[in-house]
Amino acid sequence: MAGGNEALVPSDPRNNTQPLAQSRYTVWTPQERRLFVCVLGYLALASSLSANIYFPLIDVLVERYAVSTQAINLTITLFIVFQGVTPSFWSPLSDTWGRRPVYLCTFTVFTLASLGLSIVDRNYPALLLLRALQSVGSSAVVSLAYASVADVVAPSERGAYLAPMLMTVNLGPCIGPVVGGGIVVATGDPRWCFRALLIFGSSATLMIGWIMSETKRSIVGNGAVPARGIWRTWWTLLCHPSQPAAVAPHCLVRRRISRALAFRAPPALWFCVQTSLAPIFGLQYGFNPFEVGLCFLAGGAGVIAAGFVSGKLMDWNYKHVAREAGLPIDHVHGDDVERFPIEQARTRGSIVIILVSLCIVIGYGWVIEVRTHPAVPLVFQACIGCKSATLHQIYGALIVDIFPGRTATAAASKNIMRCTLAGILVAVLDPLVGALGYGWVFTLLGIFDAATCILAVLALNRWGRTWRNRRKVNQDE
Repeated sequence: MAGGNEALVPSDPRNNTQPLAQSRYTVWTPQERRLFVCVLGYLALASSLSANIYFPLIDVLVERYAVSTQAINLTITLFIVFQGVTPSFWSPLSDTWGRRPVYLCTFTVFTLASLGLSIVDRNYPALLLLRALQSVGSSAVVSLAYASVADVVAPSERGAYLAPMLMTVNLGPCIGPVVGGGIVVATGDPRWCFRALLIFGSSATLMIGWIMSETKRSIVGNGAVPARGIWRTWWTLLCHPSQPAAVAPHCLVRRRISRALAFRAPPALWFCVQTSLAPIFGLQYGFNPFEVGLCFLAGGAGVIAAGFVSGKLMDWNYKHVAREAGLPIDHVHGDDVERFPIEQARTRGSIVIILVSLCIVIGYGWVIEVRTHPAVPLVFQACIGCKSATLHQIYGALIVDIFPGRTATAAASKNIMRCTLAGILVAVLDPLVGALGYGWVFTLLGIFDAATCILAVLALNRWGRTWRNRRKVNQDE
């Protein structure tokens, strides 16, 4: 592509100082960006797939490892804790050294941990350790995917690209339990689930190594600057060992914490719903592990529906707010987000979604409490999944918008709060249900979710732009 332009090929790509605002935002074509998003979606499955394939195994693991349900729940809590903490290590590295090297490192760890889990049997400390390592390897993939999309997609178009990518990510909660339940029913051995993850991790590592281009803008600019050294794909190293490769994807076949905390309630609530499915449908309704896995499809359907809706909703809100503010939309060079009321664009309509969700979450708890037909809680579950995924995608896009230079790091801080809340809620869920019952537990969770989210929406609309401007002034100083 533009690789022949010597002005765009610095001797060291990390020292590239080309003013990107003066050129096209990206040299990637729409078709190349769509293909890239598909690859990112596949890679980002690592986090949700490895977490959700585990849920139907709980009863089998209790029997096989001769431990209590609470002990197996501890492995889930530990997985969530590492899922929240380790992105704060990987993501800053990706903002400094690029996306591709970090992707390779994380998937190597994930694949090796899956290999260990596929071999080790009836050793509870090893299960704890290897699940933690599996979480270390899979935790940052969504943060990296956010950052990679921000590298190649202008702000006005990000909703249309982020939503399909996250919809693919959210297939994990849909297919993971089905795969896990089906495998354990067919084989009786939970290690085969980890062998499936080993196959997935190996294929993802090879995909990254051979065809995934570097996208970090400080390294390859808008895609026209040739990649060098570790940023080159194995394919280009094999075909052109002595030449840098153009990175264009034809080779690809105080305040921020409060904002993050407030919008981590919906994903944490969704994790509680998923964790509760195995005991609800396994014990109360007498389903086997495969049938329990099928129950996760309802929530997955809601999550997939959110992927279709949220992208169009984000782009429509963006254009509406731009018209109201009298600002033009530049799809070629990208809009100046510092002048744009991006908080109003992303939060528009959120309170209505939150209030409807409050009623649904409370209803979910009480239909379980009175043991209605199993179809009823599954319908409620689909609605909760749709709402959680919609808000997750909208405010994930906001993170990308307001931290353009440190997208992966910002997404990691968001992930810390999400996993912190999820870990706490999962740890206390079983004792709370025993003391209060499902009806009151989900009533309290619904109120907590709605209250924190509404306060965050109001705060973002009132002070969001002020916080953003103040942060920029501090950075300039």
